[in-house]
Amino acid sequence: MTNWEKYQQIRREAAYTGLALLVLILFLCWAGFGLSDVEYEIFGLPLWTVTSSIGVWFFAIVLVKLLLRYVFRDMSLDQEEEKEADRHE
Repeated sequence: MTNWEKYQQIRREAAYTGLALLVLILFLCWAGFGLSDVEYEIFGLPLWTVTSSIGVWFFAIVLVKLLLRYVFRDMSLDQEEEKEADRHE
């Protein structure tokens, strides 16, 4: 992988991570404020309390799993290691 390809991959990972953060913030707003009028309780707590705390936590875990599966790539950032590998090829 060339340095340019690594740079593009890092940019892609950063962009998708920022997008995931934006989606998480929107979900938090919806789960906290959007459900505040719903009169449903879970374990004696209002629904918005559960969704805006535990629900956001689970949603964040799902987003991270999706990022790891579809966006992030395992690659070496060490240039010395690649130069050594190029010499042997």
